Amino acid sequence: MRELADRVVIVTGASRGIGKGLAIGLGALGARVVCAARTVREEPGGLPGTIGATVDAVRAAGGEAIAVQCDIGVEADIKALIDTTVKELGRVDVLVNNAMAPTRALFADATAEEWDESMRVNVRSLFVFVKAVVPHMTAQGGGSIINISSGGAEHASQPHLPPGFLTYAVAKAAMERFSSALAPELRPFGITVNALRPGAVKTELATRELGEDFDWSAWKTPDAVVPAVAFLAQQINTDFTGRVVDSTQFGDVWP
Repeated sequence: MRELADRVVIVTGASRGIGKGLAIGLGALGARVVCAARTVREEPGGLPGTIGATVDAVRAAGGEAIAVQCDIGVEADIKALIDTTVKELGRVDVLVNNAMAPTRALFADATAEEWDESMRVNVRSLFVFVKAVVPHMTAQGGGSIINISSGGAEHASQPHLPPGFLTYAVAKAAMERFSSALAPELRPFGITVNALRPGAVKTELATRELGEDFDWSAWKTPDAVVPAVAFLAQQINTDFTGRVVDSTQFGDVWP
């Protein structure tokens, strides 16, 4: 029996990178996957990948999937995504908050308007997503919310992130605190909330920024994150909640 058989899983940022890898991998484990992202067609000069192509890849791997366009910075899009999922697939068991609008700027060059926009898209969206999905999860007896974080959220990390990642680090740190603070409130409804640090993953964005000649030997491919997320996706009505865990330590340090 496939471990996620018939689970309905929403993966945001599913057009490429970690999100695409999770959609394919979770679909292969039996999940019915909702692939959500802004990208429905490739733009000249943009990164490769669309949610339609991800759906094709999920199906080619033996899974079931649908594509729903969603801009995580637009509240109406988020609500429509949840409503469409329930209408098309009958329920929503797992929400994987993977999408994030990349923000990179030196503090000296950044503006308050850019900061506000990043917090609106990358932090406020978490609140909006959970507000939209919790009533459905509560009505069906539980669910799992998985927030994809980053080692950049670790305030004690050494070496520190290079200059330019201030806003990114703060947004990911907020995601982790949001997860741990929300978990005890949702636990009575059978809903778990966990944050996962995927480790260094070679994605289309990372490749564009660092180049193909970069030493990728210590980096993972997106499919390496699937086992940890699959475990968290099964944590419905359990006490495994409020955790911040690292996928590179799955099967060793945790669970």
